[in-house]
Amino acid sequence: MESADRVRAILSFVRAADLGSFAAAARMLGVSSAAVSKNVASLERALGVRLMNRTTRTLTLTSEGAAFLIQARAALVALDAAVDTVMARRVEPGGRVRISTSAAFGRDQLMPALPGLMARHPALSFEVDFDDRRIDLVQEGYDLALRGGQIPDSALVSRPVCRLNMALVASPRYLERYGVPHAVSDLGRHQLLARRFLGGRISPWTFVGPDSSLDAVEPASAVLTVSAPEALIQGALADMGIAQVGVHHAWPHLRAGTLKVVLGDVHHPGSYEMVLQYPHRALMAPRVRATVEYLLDVFARDESLHVPVAELRAFSA
Repeated sequence: MESADRVRAILSFVRAADLGSFAAAARMLGVSSAAVSKNVASLERALGVRLMNRTTRTLTLTSEGAAFLIQARAALVALDAAVDTVMARRVEPGGRVRISTSAAFGRDQLMPALPGLMARHPALSFEVDFDDRRIDLVQEGYDLALRGGQIPDSALVSRPVCRLNMALVASPRYLERYGVPHAVSDLGRHQLLARRFLGGRISPWTFVGPDSSLDAVEPASAVLTVSAPEALIQGALADMGIAQVGVHHAWPHLRAGTLKVVLGDVHHPGSYEMVLQYPHRALMAPRVRATVEYLLDVFARDESLHVPVAELRAFSA
């Protein structure tokens, strides 16, 4: 007997025992009396014992039926409790949410958002991995991931967070010492800070030519190469050279005047984006849905994630 048929048969048996007739049980369950009788008969065949003695007027439980009724009622109560638990979580999401994020975005954007999320949904808890490597969301058991870069197509649901525009920046003291570059060719006499991706590739700097063509170049003879984007900000703030960084990383330092934009008229901001991804599920767990919607709302209101490229002109050297 299949599980669904077994539950249907047990429910028919319990209702018939409680109400004293197949007809009364059928009215409560919204089925025919013949269906209830068939369900009980199927249950008896599956169990190999008679649970009820039937006459045209009465139903009486056998000793096996009386013992089974106690266990069947307990099982139905447990099923109702399970349904109530899930339904309650639809009202107040609860449980653990596993998140994968990069170290920089996790520290600067995700972590500041979590206190408000936990205050809104006290029954939620979080496990966050700060890791720039590519992960398999499903195989490794994550509920969602925050990923930046050029996002490939996949079977995952991708919700856009923001564009990850890039800019070339340097500190005022560095520019006072080495001068402000006015053309791409001027970079040859400057100290450059480069980023190396985990696969070993150097992040290129892209420039717009006079004919609107794009020219991607690798920062040659970099005096410092790092793997963490936040380290580029630290290097630029320490007057070490010119770095290509995400505008969201540089924004507070641009506003404070401790960094300046260089070559903004010819530097291309890139085609990077930040997305929130999760496995495609027809029925998303309430704990995941609550987390996704809250984070997307917080990120949408984060000024540093949505700085128009044109606004960077005000911070040019």
